[in-house]
Amino acid sequence: MIKQLWKGKLLMQKFDTEKFHGVNFAVFPHKGLLESGEARKSMEEMIHKTHANWVILTPSGMQETPYSEEIRFDGEKSCTDEELCDMIRYAQSLGLKVALKPTVNCDNGVWRARISFFDHDVPCEPKWGNWFESHIAFQKHYAQIAQRTGCELFLTGCEMTMTEHRETEWRMLIAEVRTIYDGPVGYNCDKYGEDHITWWDAVDVIASSGYYPIDDWENQLDRIEKVVRKYQKPFLFAEAGCMNIHGSAQVPNNWELQGKEDDAEQADWYRAIFSACQKRDWVKGFGIWDWPGSMEWKSPYAVCGRPAEAVIAEEYSRCAKNR
Repeated sequence: MIKQLWKGKLLMQKFDTEKFHGVNFAVFPHKGLLESGEARKSMEEMIHKTHANWVILTPSGMQETPYSEEIRFDGEKSCTDEELCDMIRYAQSLGLKVALKPTVNCDNGVWRARISFFDHDVPCEPKWGNWFESHIAFQKHYAQIAQRTGCELFLTGCEMTMTEHRETEWRMLIAEVRTIYDGPVGYNCDKYGEDHITWWDAVDVIASSGYYPIDDWENQLDRIEKVVRKYQKPFLFAEAGCMNIHGSAQVPNNWELQGKEDDAEQADWYRAIFSACQKRDWVKGFGIWDWPGSMEWKSPYAVCGRPAEAVIAEEYSRCAKNR
């Protein structure tokens, strides 16, 4: 516990002098993507165009459905350990700090927040115990990589909303990760979930997915601030993004939204989040969602080549100059 508190305080001091200016790069990379020359060039471009000092890498574990007990990370939808390690080292050679965030996804396309089981064991039905055993193995595998490659932050998953009430299992998972990885450990909850987690004391960093409506930032930051003050931990928006689709600024979490492209609205959304957070010194940084490893996979959330890119660069440069 003393070591954990020391890490948290040290990280808080670090973020006070150097903000977390991060980008989620090549999110959920399929096998072969990270080892391509195109991915390396894209990362170089990301640094040049955004002035990021951190990169978040999100190796993906796959389960068939939200009710499956087994998480696999050796198939075509998951990067290999070798290419992940090589990309981590390449990012470090470019001067980036690396946060590793192993993330579970479902093969059938259902959002990971829906993963759930009966709270009491029922014969012939999938069980929490079996799933957490697989999830712990998944997280420990990448914790070993984080330790071996010197990653500076490990986030034990993302947006696992319907699992988060299983406090005992989450505390066990975090404790198991700490037996392997000796750097700061955090967790990335989903939007609106910051004040529903009861085990923030177990981590060093509180992280959240900041997909809030463009005109609601002050209300949400007021709510989140109470959590941060209670637990006295560094806070990050480990994801923050808005699509370049008209209307997305009001529902930036809705990746299924259809409509006309609207680059200006995406840029305005980024101006809103940065403006609101500039007044909150407890917000230690952002993980922009996202920057592709290949321009063939450019999503509506991608900021590269769009006006939002310049907004992010201005914010990241401004903060760097004010240090």
